Amino acid sequence: MTTLNSTTTQAEYRIVHRTSYQYSEPVALCQNQLRMRPRNLPHLTCHSCDVEITPKPTSADTHPDYYGNVVDSFSIEALHSSLEVVVRSHLTVFATDDASLAGAADWSLLAERVRRGDAPEDWRAREFTFDSARIPTSEKFAQYARQIMLPGMSIIEAVDALTSHIHKDFRYDGTATDVNTSTVSAFEMKAGVCQDFAHVQIACLRSLGLPARYVSGYLRTFPPPGKPRLIGCDESHAWISVYAGVGIGWVDFDPTNAVRTGTDHIPICHGRDYDDISPMRGIVLGGGSTTLKVSVDVAPVEKLSQDIVPSQVQTQG
Repeated sequence: MTTLNSTTTQAEYRIVHRTSYQYSEPVALCQNQLRMRPRNLPHLTCHSCDVEITPKPTSADTHPDYYGNVVDSFSIEALHSSLEVVVRSHLTVFATDDASLAGAADWSLLAERVRRGDAPEDWRAREFTFDSARIPTSEKFAQYARQIMLPGMSIIEAVDALTSHIHKDFRYDGTATDVNTSTVSAFEMKAGVCQDFAHVQIACLRSLGLPARYVSGYLRTFPPPGKPRLIGCDESHAWISVYAGVGIGWVDFDPTNAVRTGTDHIPICHGRDYDDISPMRGIVLGGGSTTLKVSVDVAPVEKLSQDIVPSQVQTQG
């Protein structure tokens, strides 16, 4: 399936993210956190979101985390052999106006302003220049980026160039890495998936003193010409967000697809790296072996009336 970057100024979606666990033995207790609810952002309006959990939790709570992401925490304190979480969202995504990016600062000057904390916005962004659990900074990453991000480039031009270069230099390969592969290993292999592409680019930018954060969300996909859109065939996705200075703020780039994000990209959470925003995490007592199935459907509202064909649920893990 081909992914495209939309040129529309806004797009409305209904999204269904379904996560199912089947256990070979009963689970006596599970405690989980979800980070799947969209929130209102400068370029996203969440109209509604509903979280359905089966079996019904013994206790549940919704609260923001440090980064403002919406977290659903729940506990099931009764024997169960399966768990299903369905998150249904209705939202509108708005494209960034290119005119708002005019006058972006030279990237090296911006890095210096952030280091000094010239403005409150610069100071707040500075926390995203430091190492995180999955993303170390190093001179190796800095040297790689300096080959592409030339002196005199604006922050937008420089990150555009680095985004395109990583896309060309790295091989998208779902078998080369897994969710626990280190950023250094992915960089050395020059291969991986969207998580790895994002981690590597963030490492490069932070190593130059530029604030960069990890974004999780969804990517609208398009069927081949003449084929119907299949339910459940869309995917969770990851990209990066870069601080572009006072007056511009944060701008998102997708190194996996070599684009600045548009209305086909639907952001849900952001943090320092994947560990901060994994969609679902928790602990269980019991359960034996586990089978996990995940299905994501990103349906543009204007196409909901068209005929769609159910697809097999994707299996991840």
